[in-house]
Amino acid sequence: MKVVKLSHPNYEYDVHSLVKAFYAEDQVTVITPETKPEKLAELEPQVSLEIELGDTGAKIRVGEEIFLWEAASEAIADGYKNGLKRFLYRTLSKVTGQKLPWGNLTGIRPTKIAYGMLDEGRSDAEILDFMEQSHYVSEEKALLGIDIAKRERDLLKEIHYEGGYSLYIGIPFCPTTCLYCSFTSYPIAAFRRQVDAYVDAVIKEMDYVAENFQDKVLDTVYIGGGTPTTLEPEQLDRLITALKSKFDFSTVKEFTVEAGRADSITREKLEVLHRHQVSRISVNPQTMKQETLDIIGRKASVEQVLTAYRLAREVGFDNINMDLILGLPGELEADVQRTIERIVELAPDSLTVHSLAIKRASRLNQWIQENGVSMLHNTDETMKIAAAGAEKLGMKPYYLYRQKNMSGNFENTGYARPGKYGLYNILIMEEKQTIVALGAGSITKRVFPDGRIERCDNVKDVGLYIEKIDEMIKRKRELFT
Repeated sequence: MKVVKLSHPNYEYDVHSLVKAFYAEDQVTVITPETKPEKLAELEPQVSLEIELGDTGAKIRVGEEIFLWEAASEAIADGYKNGLKRFLYRTLSKVTGQKLPWGNLTGIRPTKIAYGMLDEGRSDAEILDFMEQSHYVSEEKALLGIDIAKRERDLLKEIHYEGGYSLYIGIPFCPTTCLYCSFTSYPIAAFRRQVDAYVDAVIKEMDYVAENFQDKVLDTVYIGGGTPTTLEPEQLDRLITALKSKFDFSTVKEFTVEAGRADSITREKLEVLHRHQVSRISVNPQTMKQETLDIIGRKASVEQVLTAYRLAREVGFDNINMDLILGLPGELEADVQRTIERIVELAPDSLTVHSLAIKRASRLNQWIQENGVSMLHNTDETMKIAAAGAEKLGMKPYYLYRQKNMSGNFENTGYARPGKYGLYNILIMEEKQTIVALGAGSITKRVFPDGRIERCDNVKDVGLYIEKIDEMIKRKRELFT
């Protein structure tokens, strides 16, 4: 465990995220003067890093070493917090001998920096210099961020920011819960009797949105989860029939359904989606190594993934995404290489490459305690293997985001062939358009013309969502009044 003592209850999130990035194998706890006395008494003897904040700088003690920072010694036009993060990064880099690929950036949207600077008319060289000098981002990652930001700007140029919106519908059911998952999802076998009532509640929520957004342009629609294809064919049909009867789809540029788990996909369900003109689906293997699928509790076999993918092509889908996760338990470079080779043979239209994120709410935490974090192996080499596979398929990187506690401190990157980019994926990351979200556990984001964002969330529990659907609608009404 790494215990960090912070002299003021400020910047806790950034300090925790940065220390955790350097000490990925350790649990990190930050204590401040506001920490409960009993917890403070328990943890203070274990302090290994102490940060004392001052008006004109800061002091860091690591073991017996003392590091000093005078704010006046560097231009901190971007504020004290960013100056402190640079100081903490330099200190930890010196102590550990490590350099992080994304430097001191702790947020989930590193491309927003490049995106904003491009909007200001800055050159590639200026953006690269800023990301390297102000945030210690590696040249490779900075150039990736610039490349993606340019592609995003081009792809979003026809999106209606102020006069439009996107719609998300969450289906919080899965065949089983994967080892690494922390999303709102419930085992479909135990909730089968509630699904029809859940669809009724979602349709009621649709009614409010359709009535109150009829003067807005609907740009993209995304049905995610969970696993939407855990619904029976007639339930899927009822949901999408209601959706298309209530909303004007003539303006919709992209309609995605995340089919996801191969063990939930049937020809009949795919035919329902195709008949309703769903333009983009996902068939997500995560890995093509059967032993790993067994470990992570993903019951769909490699053979089922292959069958589901071929079925989707036979039914007529010409825009299929596949998701992979790097850093899964026990997987090495050779395993990733074999997975990529099989993906290349299938030739999907887009590929989303995730770096495993260790979520507190997932069962993966318990697995790590029993097996050790060293079993999670993600490296620069595995990232390059995936990128090379995407390039072989004629794909370009088009969106990127990061999460806390990511294996290898890397990123999640979406690759796609020209014309097959996932617009909704960019919109949810860049937060430039209002996204109205329906269903249990979903979060609606209202983006104002000045860039301000306000949110309202739906309860996660399926039963409560159904019972309190009128309250969920009321929350939206208040947000958009």
